[in-house]
Amino acid sequence: MSGMADNFFGLTDTGRVRDNNEDAFIAEPIGNGRYVLACVIDGVGGYSGGEVAAAITRQSILDDVTTVPDDWVAQLRRALITANQKVYAEKQQVREYNSMACVLTLAVVDIENNLFHYAHVGDTRLYLLRDDTLVKVTKDHSFVGFLEDTGRLTEEAAMNHPKRNEINKAIGFGGEINTQEDYIETGQSPFLPGDLLLLCSDGLSDLVNKGEMTAILRANSSLAEKCAQLIAAANAKGGKDNITVVLVRNNKAPVLQEATRPAEVTKKNDEPFVETRPVDAVTAAPAQTTQTSQKPVSKPQPKPKSSRGIITLLSLLCLAFLGTTLYLLWQNWQRDQAEKWQERPVPDPQQQKLQQAINTFTGDTLMLADTAYPQPIRLITTLRIMRDSLYIKAPDNLVLAGDSTYSEPAIQLSAQCRYIVLDNITVDGFQVGISAPNSALHLKNVRFRNCLVPVQTQFLFRDNQYVTGPLPVTLFRTDSVPVGSGKAVKKL
Repeated sequence: MSGMADNFFGLTDTGRVRDNNEDAFIAEPIGNGRYVLACVIDGVGGYSGGEVAAAITRQSILDDVTTVPDDWVAQLRRALITANQKVYAEKQQVREYNSMACVLTLAVVDIENNLFHYAHVGDTRLYLLRDDTLVKVTKDHSFVGFLEDTGRLTEEAAMNHPKRNEINKAIGFGGEINTQEDYIETGQSPFLPGDLLLLCSDGLSDLVNKGEMTAILRANSSLAEKCAQLIAAANAKGGKDNITVVLVRNNKAPVLQEATRPAEVTKKNDEPFVETRPVDAVTAAPAQTTQTSQKPVSKPQPKPKSSRGIITLLSLLCLAFLGTTLYLLWQNWQRDQAEKWQERPVPDPQQQKLQQAINTFTGDTLMLADTAYPQPIRLITTLRIMRDSLYIKAPDNLVLAGDSTYSEPAIQLSAQCRYIVLDNITVDGFQVGISAPNSALHLKNVRFRNCLVPVQTQFLFRDNQYVTGPLPVTLFRTDSVPVGSGKAVKKL
């Protein structure tokens, strides 16, 4: 299936392994031809469910994005919220579709004004090719994608990761995504003459790397040929999934800038120099200069030397006084720190071992073996997690027990944490169980016993900025985490 025009083209292919195609796409002019509507949709949820979710979402977008709004980003966001409601309603009514969902990337391209707007959920992708450089615009809403986007995994490692198809956001996961401000990724960007947009499903990006994509997109070929070559490249590497690509090109001629020759000016004493001027537009005339007469400048008189010695002596005395004061303050601080450390209780060896494991582990999932950590681990200081992503899992329930005199949290997540999962852990006997910033904390099979405050969330905002809107809340179910709250769901 394909759709095309001079400046856009879309193509989808079943691939070499699947029997049906759960992908869909949109590549159509809207707004009396002024805009291009481009979208790639990847269905999730089995043989028929994913295909149905993709079809519902595609038609919903076509129905909603028909008129030109004042705010394109807000319009695209509303279109995705409406599509989500329709998919979620369908899966509630038809039992065989109860696991269906879809991921998508949607863009509206305004070539007349050299601009594009986009909305995105999941692990389909939007790329921008400019000056022979391919840049990934959207973020993958998956744990592996997060690790790749933040530089913890190389592109090759992410493409071969066993969990690369597990996603934590999709259309149809929950009925009220409009209450989560960051659920839908949106934005806009300049789209200059000569630029090229690529929207694709992970059937392409999981098998064909950026270098190979760039080489195909840079080639002197039509958009239809580029799409066919991208799909052929994915099929040549196994075609393990459906493959869908949409290309949109700003086919206006690039505006070339021409530098104006600097004007030579002769000073009054006939010493030549070159005056530097800004680069003018293509049609600008060479810059003109006008000579002006130089005004006489009176020579500054030297300052009296009689006071220099006194000033120097006073400066040295001030520096000596300041140095002595700082040294005494430093000695007092060192003495206070030594007293504090002497009074501070020494952590249990098991706690020290667990903290060291958290600090030194470099992988994705930290498995806590039962034999390495006898139960329970008694905490007399806070366990601190200072990474932006980590999955901590205990095969059998690991108990963290608090001392009766201890008033600090059992676990403290630092401000840099973005995605921390705790699995199979019991927190027992703390005033505060876990303290975490924003929505970084994700719980799975976690129990709280005798905790006055099980989870304390700290919302961090930039200094001196107004804040409007409800605070995001993560909802937990008993003994499980709902799909819409960060649980990784594998795409079938």
